Amino acid sequence: MKHIGIVACSAEGAALCYRSICQQALHYLGAHDHPRITMDSIPMAATMPYFRNGDMAGVAQVLGRSLETLARAGADFAICPDNTCHMAFPLLEPASPLPLLHIVRVVGEEAKRLGYRKLGITGTAFLMDGNLYPEMLREFDLDSEIPDPAARQRIHDIIFRELVNGLFPAESQKYLNTVIAQFSRNGCDAVVLGCTELPLLVNPDNCPLPILDSTRLLAHQALLTALDTPNSLSLGRPSAK
Repeated sequence: MKHIGIVACSAEGAALCYRSICQQALHYLGAHDHPRITMDSIPMAATMPYFRNGDMAGVAQVLGRSLETLARAGADFAICPDNTCHMAFPLLEPASPLPLLHIVRVVGEEAKRLGYRKLGITGTAFLMDGNLYPEMLREFDLDSEIPDPAARQRIHDIIFRELVNGLFPAESQKYLNTVIAQFSRNGCDAVVLGCTELPLLVNPDNCPLPILDSTRLLAHQALLTALDTPNSLSLGRPSAK
């Protein structure tokens, strides 16, 4: 089994990803077994100033230091359970010491497999205002939509004032459902939970649309890659050493 490295940016999201890998491994490996996993936890405070200034090179530098730590720990490849951090991947991947799985590609593959055509995108304002999801989803012939500006700001505030701090109020869940219901009225056939913590808030049992849970999808793909199963995606190549 390959050794999984996790670049952790928020405690709640990274913990969910780690738990998901271990829980899903029970199906493949049996009781008490999972691939080796090493996590390097970067304080969010290290990346937030760069995001606020639109400095993806700065974000890539912080993530790169984490990847170096994981490489020294013996990881064979790495994942980052933070959608917004993937905005820096074009700068990060060429110099990465480890192969990387890309969270948007994992989501796109699953959406294509399920036959979806148009996805509503939720996440931080940094992510929703950017081109990461729309551009990459087009590779899978998928259309996408983001909420209106007021909703984008409200979701952003929910993430940074509540979810990353382990707070999951029912009122915020109801609000997300109203946004997702609007996606449905606009012709979306699924919603991407494009923030690592959103799966901890949105309940698939009462959500107006089918959910693409980016955190658990990335965890599953990391597990398949570690086990080298036929369904595992190709890893981005690290730079030559």
